[in-house]
Amino acid sequence: MTIFGGSKCRETDLEYAQAVRVGALLADSGFTICTGGYAGVMEAASRGAHERGGRVVGITMNQFKSEPNRYLTEKVPSEDFYERLQRLIIQSVGYIALRGGMGTVTEISLVWNKLQTRVLEPRPLVLLGDCWPPVVNEWQRRLVVNETDVQILDFARTPEDAVAIIKEKSRGVVI
Repeated sequence: MTIFGGSKCRETDLEYAQAVRVGALLADSGFTICTGGYAGVMEAASRGAHERGGRVVGITMNQFKSEPNRYLTEKVPSEDFYERLQRLIIQSVGYIALRGGMGTVTEISLVWNKLQTRVLEPRPLVLLGDCWPPVVNEWQRRLVVNETDVQILDFARTPEDAVAIIKEKSRGVVI
C-alpha cells in the first residue's frame, strides 16, 4: 500500500497527523506500508505503521544525499526518480495521496494515467484531504479531464474514510 505526500510537511501540519493515522490504520489492517522513505508525509505514514508493529518499506533513491526516515523496516534503493516511482506504483494494491507539491502531483498523475490506460489493473487511488476536490475541479475546467477520468479517483476527508476505501477496493488486487 503506497502513500504519497509532501516531503516538506512538519509534525505540526495537518497532513502529518493524517499520515500518522493512515499508517497506523493500514498497519492494523495488515497492509505493508510503502513510501518514498524520506521526510514529511513519508515519515509520518512510516511512523504510524512502525508504532503499530507494521512492515514499512521505503523506496529510497541513491541520488539523494539525505538519510531515509528512522521508521522504515526495509529500504529498497533505486538508481533514479523514475525507477523509484515505478517501484512505488507497480508493487502496490492501492494508493493514498495527501497534500504535497509537484512531486505528489507527478505521482498521482502517473498512477491515474496508468489506471486510465489500463496499464494497471483497477485499484484504489484515494486523494485524502480538502485540497484535492478543488484541484481536480480545476483540472477538469482547464485541462482535458472528463467525468469518466475523475471516476477513477476516490476522495476521502479523513484517514478512516481513506483506509475504508482502500480495504474495500483493494480486495482481489494482485501484484
